[in-house]
Amino acid sequence: MIFCAGEILVDMMPAEEKNVYEMKAGGAPFNVACAVKALGKQAGFAGCAGADIPGDFLAETAEEKQFDCLLLARDKKRATTLSFVSHGESGERTFCFYGSGTADTRMPKIKKDVLMAADIIVIGSLMLREKRGVKYAAALAKRAKEAGKAVAFDVNYRESLFKNRRAAADAFGQIITHADIVKFSEDEAVIFGSPYIGRNSEKLICVTMGEKGSKWYFRGKTATVPVKAVVPADTTGAGDAFFAAVLSKLDGISKSTWSDEFLNDALLFGNCAGALNTLGKGAIDFLPSLRQIEELKKTIEKN
Repeated sequence: MIFCAGEILVDMMPAEEKNVYEMKAGGAPFNVACAVKALGKQAGFAGCAGADIPGDFLAETAEEKQFDCLLLARDKKRATTLSFVSHGESGERTFCFYGSGTADTRMPKIKKDVLMAADIIVIGSLMLREKRGVKYAAALAKRAKEAGKAVAFDVNYRESLFKNRRAAADAFGQIITHADIVKFSEDEAVIFGSPYIGRNSEKLICVTMGEKGSKWYFRGKTATVPVKAVVPADTTGAGDAFFAAVLSKLDGISKSTWSDEFLNDALLFGNCAGALNTLGKGAIDFLPSLRQIEELKKTIEKN
């Protein structure tokens, strides 16, 4: 099982009518869990939402996904985190967060039996904006490593949620220390990646680069993996679909057997998942199926 822990929130997406928004379930680790499940793999999720209308919506959505393990706390004192999304002409988005003192950092306890049932523990980054979130995430990463589990971490930096870049880098570093698999966007790699990228490390570093594909770094080697260009409707969640697809390929496969060819194939699979996910609005409403990903992958491999 791939078990994801971290933020679950509501993305307020612009509707076709001016000044009208619609609720979409979001939060990077929740998106990853949904994408893993859509690929037919076992998936679990732990997070916290408010005891409010957006929280009810998230709880209903999470139940519908039929996760193999769901630990969704509801906080009666704190509101559900909201993220208002704006799109540019190319589908790229900007975010405006309402996340001060909200529920997503009040994470539920993950018991030993849940931890032991997982193969990969995915840890979200938005909780790291608060000290309690850093403490929780670092403790979970340490427990996972001690239990022999792989730890995956997506930097997923949102500038408005952190005091400054130094504070974000310090918080991220506490999780990356324990991580086996780390994902950066191209911009995040420039800002935060220098201590980790290009080194002869046992960490697998994945860097997403949009229409240019993605790149991996592992044990002193690197390769760039292409993607087929698409016309995106909305890039929200594309990186999460990519990460879920890559993790689904790594799940259950010993690190000692990760060859260049294997990593190229895993990232190509991820690239296809990310590209297909941009064709619809919202992070999880248009998650591609395994068949769709494999079909796009074959067309790229033929060219």
